[in-house]
This record gives sequence, structure tokens and C-alpha cells, in this order.
Amino acid sequence: MTDALKRLSDEGVAIWLDDLSRKRITSGNLAELIDQQHIVGVTTNPSIFQKAISHGDGYEQQLTDLATRKVTVDEAIRMITTADVRDAADILRPVFDATDGQDGRVSIEVDPRLAHHTDATVAEAKQLAWLVDRPNTLIKIPATKAGLPAITEVIGKGISVNVTLIFSLERYREVMDAYLAGLEKAKASGLDLSKIHSVASFFVSRVDSEIDKRLDAIGTDEAKALKGKAALANARLAYQAYEEVFSSDRWAALDKAQANKQRPLWASTGVKDPAYKDTLYVDDLVAPGTVNTMPEATLDATADHGQITGNTIAGTYEQARAELDAVAKLGISYDDVVQLLEDEGVEKFEASWIDLLNSTEAELKRLAPSEG
Repeated sequence: MTDALKRLSDEGVAIWLDDLSRKRITSGNLAELIDQQHIVGVTTNPSIFQKAISHGDGYEQQLTDLATRKVTVDEAIRMITTADVRDAADILRPVFDATDGQDGRVSIEVDPRLAHHTDATVAEAKQLAWLVDRPNTLIKIPATKAGLPAITEVIGKGISVNVTLIFSLERYREVMDAYLAGLEKAKASGLDLSKIHSVASFFVSRVDSEIDKRLDAIGTDEAKALKGKAALANARLAYQAYEEVFSSDRWAALDKAQANKQRPLWASTGVKDPAYKDTLYVDDLVAPGTVNTMPEATLDATADHGQITGNTIAGTYEQARAELDAVAKLGISYDDVVQLLEDEGVEKFEASWIDLLNSTEAELKRLAPSEG
């Protein structure tokens, strides 16, 4: 079952699970996936926690204790989510040690309501790093305009970061620039750069979902022929940008100081359109030094019938550029699409967070001891 996952891993792609719940931790499932499915990391987001806490079991005792202490709902959410991340980090610690800190990591996101507030994002990132208190944590910061200086500041303090919600090539370059600036700050402060790690989560499937919708609206044969091509083209050109930045003179100076490259992480790799093969965004995005974080359905599909045929990004840049240009020639604005996706991404995570706050508040009220 795991040959395809092993081949993927052997090609230099780190396989992370895009899901976490207390049941997954306590049942031994996460440990099993690490042992049998080549999982070497875990990503979470507000939607994942909302689903886990609202529908999952294993939280009742902690919720009862929190209700008894009369904590605020915001504090309750942070106590619950950081407990899960801490436990997952402990399970992944052997992977972290074996890979010298590269993998074995668990990501936790700053409150999505802070996405457009730089100082609050920095403060929350510091608080989360302190609360989880594990060296193999990544603090997720969205790649909004306000997020960019926050990334520099947080990296500069020696906190490892997963930059999330990257859709555009221009923004991705800005993210890499923010990371390098953070490393330069950390270096100036005398911090050990070898201990600072980062990934840049470049979102894939949502690009096809939005552009395909616009291609369908155009409806010509030429438009239909471009369906399912934009997301891969976009991601492949992101890898080209990564190769350029991390072979620059600026990087060379940091490399000499034992800094780590910020790896591209393919996010949103579950296929949204049932017309496409369910392993599309795994099979066709294979290159060394990348991470692919998969929902469990995509992980299982890859294990079962993934077709890993070596590097599927090398040599594709010209074709990828031509495909995005062809989409633009049909009147579909790339800048409009990626901005819309970023805005929607922030809004979706914020909505999930608010749902989580509301459902947790209801549970705290239900479990609160009666007065008297």
C-alpha cells in the first residue's frame, strides 16, 4: 500500500498530514501513520480544529475542567488546540530529532481575525510558541500584506514559521524576502540560524477551482482545453522562484551562517473537481526539497494508486508560463483571481474560527457547574 508514498519520500518530498484531532492522537492513529505511511509532519488550520472539536470526541473532560474554572471562550480554544499540538509534537519528536529539525513538525495558526494586523500577529505568534513550548512547532502566519512584516519579526526572534495562504507568484517572492529579512535580523541578534525553520504554504487546488469556473463561463473549446492546468502551472512557477531565490548571493551569505532554506509546501492538495484524478496535485508536483501536506483521503489515494515517476517539475517552466499566459489572453485576470482567493481564504478561516468559538461557548455553558 505504501510503495507510492515511499517513492514520493525518496524523491525528496516530505509528506505531512493536513489534519489533527484528539482522537487521532489518543487512538494511536497518528503514530501509525508516521510508522506506516511515511508521514513526517502535521498541519492544522482553524477549519480543521473547528471540525475536530465540534464533532469529535475526547474533549469533554478538558471542556468540563475549563467550564469549572470559568475561563473565557478564547482562552478555552487556545488551551484545547495547543494541548493537541503539543501532544502531536511529542509523537513526532523522534522524526524531528532524526531529520535535524527539518521535519517532525506540527503547525498551529495565529487567530485568523488578526490577519490584517501586524503587531497583534507577532504578539500572538510569540504567545503560541510559548504556550505549546515544543521546538518542533511551526507558527502559521497568513501571507497577507500585514503578515509579511510579521513574518520577518517572528523569524527574527528565532521562532519557526509556516507561512500560509499563498496564491500568487508575486506574493510568494515577498514571503521569501520576508523570511530572508527575518534571518538577517536573527543573525544580527546572534541567534543560531540552524535552529530556525520555515515552510511557505502555496495553495494549489483552489486556483483551479476559481479559474476553471471562469473558463467554463467563457465556454469556448480553447477555454475548456485550459481547464485543470492553471494550478499546476502556478505551483511549478513558484518552484522556479524558489530555485532562483535560494541560489542568490543574498542567500549564500545566510547559507554560510547555517541557515535553512524555506521549503515550498504544496497545500490544498485535495482535488475539488471529481473529473480530475484524485492524486493530481501529488503526482504532478514532485521535486526535491518540497513538502506536500495532504488530507487523509488524498494520502490514502496516493498510497493506493499514486503514480510517482520522478521529478515532475523540472523542465516544465516554459510550458507553465505559456499556460498561464493563455488563460490571461482569454481575459481572465491572474491578479484578480489570486487576490480573491487570498481574501476568501482569510474569510473562510475566520468564519471557521467564529463557528468554533460559538460551539465551544455553548459547550462551556452546558458543562458549567450549577451555582450553589
